[in-house]
Amino acid sequence: MKTAITELFGIKHPIIQGGMHYVGFAELAAAVSNAGGLGIITGLTQRTPELLAKEIARCRDMTDKPFGVNLTFLPSFTAPPYPEYIAAIKEGGVKAVETAGRSPEQYMPALKAAGIKVIHKCTSVRHSLKAEKIGCDAVSVDGFECGGHPGEDDIPNMILLPRAADELRIPFVASGGMADARSLVAALSMGAAGMNMGTRFVATKEAPVHANVKRALVGATELDTVLVMRALRNTERVLKNKGVDQLLEVEREKGASLKIEDIHEQVAGVYPKVMVDGDMDAGAWSCGMVVGLIHDIPTVKELIDRIMMEAEQIIRERLIGFLDAAEHRPAVARAIA
Repeated sequence: MKTAITELFGIKHPIIQGGMHYVGFAELAAAVSNAGGLGIITGLTQRTPELLAKEIARCRDMTDKPFGVNLTFLPSFTAPPYPEYIAAIKEGGVKAVETAGRSPEQYMPALKAAGIKVIHKCTSVRHSLKAEKIGCDAVSVDGFECGGHPGEDDIPNMILLPRAADELRIPFVASGGMADARSLVAALSMGAAGMNMGTRFVATKEAPVHANVKRALVGATELDTVLVMRALRNTERVLKNKGVDQLLEVEREKGASLKIEDIHEQVAGVYPKVMVDGDMDAGAWSCGMVVGLIHDIPTVKELIDRIMMEAEQIIRERLIGFLDAAEHRPAVARAIA
């Protein structure tokens, strides 16, 4: 399948693995790239630029296909050394960067000078247009269904994707609620040039996370995620667990006076406890509503091959079949219908 996204990143299939904290290591990124998608190493999971350089080198040893690095720009009094991270990306020969969080505008000159293609994660059309204006090559449009931070507009992809298609000149991928061939075909029909999957890729054999995490995803339904930190305007969609229940109780008690310090125990340092130690009740960790569509733990290649094969079947047999059936209906029947 050829789309603007496959052409932009030099990949076989229009499928991107989004950056995920304590998930986006070389093993998963390489597996996705080897299967024809665009694998992504999560930059800030590596505590220093030097460690990121080593992780990029590790990924290079596992694949000769294109892969990218996620850089999330966080509001912080002590910001990570982003110029040094970008230098590590450049020196590692990586040509794709997924940016998220705050606008990457400050760092665009360095990224573009290095010949890097930038895809920015956006939760609204206005942010997508700003990304286009500052020179991003593509955007990942995140609907309200997504795991992690869906923004504050609460617009699901059935509305957000067509709106993005109406406004944008650069290509975009659909993110949030993406799990299978149906997701891909629906995204393409609404104007996207591919899809970004996060939660779905966690439930694969190559994802370097504790087996408890994968079992939790297979066992959950679309009703098992919840939004936290709304009062802080830092909304996050997470999987329900005992730690999240405690967080929600604090939020109810504090109301509009909630401060991040009030929920520090349930949000700080949670990812290694969950992803490495397998403590499913440690606190808030990102998970999309798409968890309701996850029923197995395939290899990455099995997952991507299945998506592409079934997407072709949906397009050729189901969708074109509707048109073929209409053409063969008697003229009177068509008029009545």
